[in-house]
Amino acid sequence: MTLSARPATDLTSDLRAGRLSAEALMAASLEVIAARNPELNAIVALRDSDALMAEARAADAVPLGDRGALHGLPMAVKDLANARGLVSAQGSPIFAGQVAQQDDLFVARLRAAGAILIGKTNTPEFGLGSHTFNPVYGATRNAVDPTRSAGGSSGGSAVALAAGMVALADGSDMMGSLRNPAGWNEVYGLRPTWGWVPSEPAGDVFLHPLATNGPMARSPEDIALLLDVMSGGDPRLPLNRGARAVSPLAEAKPMRLGWLGDWGGAYPMEEGVMETCEAALAAFEALGHRVDHLPPPFPAEKIWESWITLRSFAVAAGLRPLVDRRDQLKDTAIWELDRGLGFSGAEIQAASDQRSNWMRAAARMFASYDAVLLPTAQCWPFPVDWDYPREIAGVQMDTYHRWMEVVVPASLLGLPGLAVPAGRGHNGLPMGLQIIGAHGRDGALLSLGQSYHQSRLS
Repeated sequence: MTLSARPATDLTSDLRAGRLSAEALMAASLEVIAARNPELNAIVALRDSDALMAEARAADAVPLGDRGALHGLPMAVKDLANARGLVSAQGSPIFAGQVAQQDDLFVARLRAAGAILIGKTNTPEFGLGSHTFNPVYGATRNAVDPTRSAGGSSGGSAVALAAGMVALADGSDMMGSLRNPAGWNEVYGLRPTWGWVPSEPAGDVFLHPLATNGPMARSPEDIALLLDVMSGGDPRLPLNRGARAVSPLAEAKPMRLGWLGDWGGAYPMEEGVMETCEAALAAFEALGHRVDHLPPPFPAEKIWESWITLRSFAVAAGLRPLVDRRDQLKDTAIWELDRGLGFSGAEIQAASDQRSNWMRAAARMFASYDAVLLPTAQCWPFPVDWDYPREIAGVQMDTYHRWMEVVVPASLLGLPGLAVPAGRGHNGLPMGLQIIGAHGRDGALLSLGQSYHQSRLS
């Protein structure tokens, strides 16, 4: 096992104690990147290796008592976030080559904890779509089968982890962007309770509680380490939830879990997806958890109608400054922009009313169940040269993102959702499971996920 493929908790413990040098870890990480990244294209805007090695040597000179939680650990930041001195293209030709002058809030926290930022991880243009490709850097390829999609929008992060290029990675999730790429690359991704990891305190801070930053890793235990660094309130963000430290993880207690599957047939699933996920349920039962098959707790179509209105409303708010450059945007961005700017106040209120109805139904569900489970996607990783699947199981997809409808129930309510590997189908391709809990149950989900992870290793 290469150094960069070791658990992040082990690496950071050794780095803080001086048992491992940051210089040795950086050299090992750059060696893996040189070997794997040309094919997979997970890390972009990689910094100069001499500068990185010099920064690692400087980290080794820091006294042991002054070392932070991520001291000397190489990390690449998803290319939707600003990191001072690094290019922040967001996958768009509009921003290609643009160098950030300051860190976003969570990036500053990574630096303060001692992480060494080596570059960026690839993302779709503006993070739109669950397939990582853009006209600036090209496509990121699946770590299991490089002819297939890595998922997205945190596809570069997931592949960098799976290939051993980095031990921890950040991501962001509006519509499964931390969950689908984790499931498709056999790693772990946590969409935290909305507000647990603060957003950037800029622009509107009241109207759009949909997208969130979060951690990815090769185990839930490692996710907990990064979550504690990224989380914590900010006085400029009025809707933040109080975040509690979760690392080290507590032992998982027996839970009552609900399997929602294809939501009573509402979500078309490609052949083999359901079977692979249902086979993984046995691992939870073997650990002493009860798994019940649940009927749909709320109509899927009402969730979807609320979602596509509120999502376009939020996306358009972010894209408004680019209205005069719409000819440089991809078609899906223009579609979101035009829809989002065209809604009336009454339409937004109706969508929010429907979201509120789903929240009340979800609260009733979580009164009986500790967590519920769903697949991380409705289809297997598709060919990397597609833009998105046009149909699943004979059902035509009416939008560019309808094939990811299965992630929407958690996203619409800002619920925590942990993606874990479910296994590979008969086609040899990977699939994942979402473990979704009530607000604030992030630590319990990670503990459950860690026991599941350990059972897969035994």
